[in-house]
Amino acid sequence: MPGLFQTPEYARAVFASRQPLFDEETIEQRVAARMARQDLMTRWPPPTVSAIIQEGILRQPFGGPDVQRGQLEHLLRAGRLRHVEIQVMPTASEDHAGMGGPFTLLTPKGKPQVAYLEVQHFSRLITDSEEVRILAAKHGSIRGQALTPRESLCLIEKMLGDL
Repeated sequence: MPGLFQTPEYARAVFASRQPLFDEETIEQRVAARMARQDLMTRWPPPTVSAIIQEGILRQPFGGPDVQRGQLEHLLRAGRLRHVEIQVMPTASEDHAGMGGPFTLLTPKGKPQVAYLEVQHFSRLITDSEEVRILAAKHGSIRGQALTPRESLCLIEKMLGDL
């Protein structure tokens, strides 16, 4: 679940499940920092945000059923914002271009696009234009293989109804 779309409860569950364990103070500091970063979603003009989320992540009751319900409701609200597109990659997809793992593309105003990778507590900012170009092409393929934003929101609504 992209941090930009996590509820405080979901983020807390993420940080509480980390190995090696964080102490409670560190968990709360990380949750607060993640929530503070979400403030950019309410700035004017707002950033254009596109996210593709694996269906399996949405179906996993991470943090328990109440956390999962709150997270799905939060995604629906975010996905209805005009500057946000949320797409779901269906579990039924036999293969897709995102199998190599998650990444983030960032296009700062007036600057070249960069990419960011974060996995297993390691992070890497990619500024090499050829590496960024490859990830941007991969992102385009993934978007084409995922459900449309409208189909994705319908699926999330259905998942909520099934809880």
